[in-house]
Amino acid sequence: MKGAVSQPIQTAAAPMPADPLLSVRELVSEFRTEQALVRAVDGVSFDLARAEVLGLVGESGSGKSVTALSILGLLPRPHGRVCSGSVRFAGRELIGLPERELRALRGARIAMIFQDPMSCLNPYLKVGDQLAEVCVLHLGFTRRRAWQRAVELLGQVQIPDAARRASQYPHELSGGMRQRAMIAMALCCEPALLIADEPTTALDVTVQAQILELLLRLRDERQLSILLITHDLGVVNNTCDRVLVMYAGRIVEAAPARALFEAPHHPYTHALLSSVPRADLPAAPGAASADSTPKKRALLAALDGLPPRLDLGPFGACSFAPRCAHAIDACRDGEPALISTAPGRLARCIRPPREWS
Repeated sequence: MKGAVSQPIQTAAAPMPADPLLSVRELVSEFRTEQALVRAVDGVSFDLARAEVLGLVGESGSGKSVTALSILGLLPRPHGRVCSGSVRFAGRELIGLPERELRALRGARIAMIFQDPMSCLNPYLKVGDQLAEVCVLHLGFTRRRAWQRAVELLGQVQIPDAARRASQYPHELSGGMRQRAMIAMALCCEPALLIADEPTTALDVTVQAQILELLLRLRDERQLSILLITHDLGVVNNTCDRVLVMYAGRIVEAAPARALFEAPHHPYTHALLSSVPRADLPAAPGAASADSTPKKRALLAALDGLPPRLDLGPFGACSFAPRCAHAIDACRDGEPALISTAPGRLARCIRPPREWS
């Protein structure tokens, strides 16, 4: 196959941690609808090292959040299910684990924060009571000790006047404070793994930066592993050690963050990066402000088309080929394997970047 530089690799993401905290292999998850069977996650494999921040990026509908819910056993039943694959956390297999054991694991050793705190926080309970409840259930604290712990946690995530804020209801907090409260709740039991699903969505850029800085500080202080799910490449660039790029339920590229941003090895990643505004681009012709000072303006490349309908798969070809500016006839002959394209890098493409034109 033209452009393949090594044998296909089906069960690894790059680079392979020596002692991964989380190891996912050939994960397949499906949803049954009235019309069809939708394969939302199709053969996803990756490892997450201890104290590592791993980014999972892609367009809406690419399978990022379903991957996270599959790991935690939270797919909505009976329509959603994990069909096959393996998810090992600290050496323990999670697929097939009894629900009671999964519940004990969730919130204690593995925690998750979501993009909309208002959909997760109970509007009728004070923020401190909600944090305290987690401490009572998972740690066996008395109500008095649990409340003290709740205030401590709110202070640790840099909410000012934590004791007063603990006595307030979610609607009385700003969006940034609610997200910090969710992070505090996730940290109640000092988990080893934090799954953050779009944690900065709908926050202004200043608050976004503060939340990301907080996550990195917690990673350093607690040796916390973080799976960061986002569609924001700016968040990835500033936060992640490694990046997995998903498209149509599959990983299409895996690489260290810096290497990926410097030179993407998959056309989809290249298209995503080309759509991000950059301040270092030259000014567009004639662009000037009222005071005649030339201004730089990002020259953005549009990614035409839409992701494929997952209920029509398997595709029998590269799922990105219909939208790819570099596709050739061979791209439609079969689904390409995830292959090694450079040391520590994988891509699901038969054409190396040097052949793109």
